[in-house]
Amino acid sequence: MSTFPTLVLVHGAWHGTWCWQPLIDHLPDLDVQTVALPSSGQNPAVLGDLYDDAAAVAERVAAIGRPTVVVGHSYGGCPVTEAAATVATVHRVIYLSALMQDVGDSALSLVGGVYPPYWDVHEQPQEGADYGYFGAAEPLEALYGDVEPHLAQESVTRLGRQSLASVTQPLTQAAWRTVPSTYILCEEDMAIPLPLQEAMAARAERTVRLRSGHSPFLSQPAELARVLRDELAFSISDRRSSSA
Repeated sequence: MSTFPTLVLVHGAWHGTWCWQPLIDHLPDLDVQTVALPSSGQNPAVLGDLYDDAAAVAERVAAIGRPTVVVGHSYGGCPVTEAAATVATVHRVIYLSALMQDVGDSALSLVGGVYPPYWDVHEQPQEGADYGYFGAAEPLEALYGDVEPHLAQESVTRLGRQSLASVTQPLTQAAWRTVPSTYILCEEDMAIPLPLQEAMAARAERTVRLRSGHSPFLSQPAELARVLRDELAFSISDRRSSSA
């Protein structure tokens, strides 16, 4: 087994664990695990919410039973923020162009409660809650602008729906307040603008920059793998120095 912590990858809205494969292919010597978020899928009737997602992250990390570093991409930062502080084996949280918010915030609160233009929203109000969902209206431009065209088109066909509850429910915990964190800024991101990333990254202990769009695990998997290796190595040295 690698001396590095286990790397746990948490995808963003609309995606599934499939999106990580090009990155995983560049990390053959590491223990890499993925989490499938219940809020993303093809059938809107069975989609989970933010707290279901957080429970899935916490359960997977707890089951590993050894030191972990958890990576959240985009919306995946929300369930990671909610869950990571609840499992003692999490040594670091890495936000990859991800939502890094505080207690009481929701994904939608970042944009003043207004749906972004690249969301295809289907509201279904019921008993004071919204059980609707949304799709990605312009995924090629927003999500895959620098991804090789064939891979980008293939990825679009695999996108699912995302529950509205997952982006309207507030965080009740903020892992970055107690767990060391790194923010990886994607400087050419068309989905989460760089100034917004930078504002959230101010909360992180460390920041790293990539000249990439929103999905570097598809467009620059080798470079992202290098960055993650560096962060895993730093996590080990940081823990050693803290316990010395």
